[in-house]
Amino acid sequence: MIKIQEINANTFHVTVEQTSVTKHEVTLSDAYYHELTSGKISKEALLKISFEFLLKRESNTMIMSRFDLPVINRYFPEYENEIRRGLR
Repeated sequence: MIKIQEINANTFHVTVEQTSVTKHEVTLSDAYYHELTSGKISKEALLKISFEFLLKRESNTMIMSRFDLPVINRYFPEYENEIRRGLR
């Protein structure tokens, strides 16, 4: 289960409950949000999809506890294209 709590307009706490419970602080700028989604979904929905993407590739305990959302693309170059493809 993935729970998302908005801290402010660009910062979110994400809790992932699997075998272990992990907590993550994720920043998401308006510019990157619009670049990826064109505003088609909420920031919370983008974060949920992003964590689902990550969890298909690694356990929740391997996900950084604090990061800026664009960092995902550095580790998984297919991330941005996969997100955009899913929003068509």
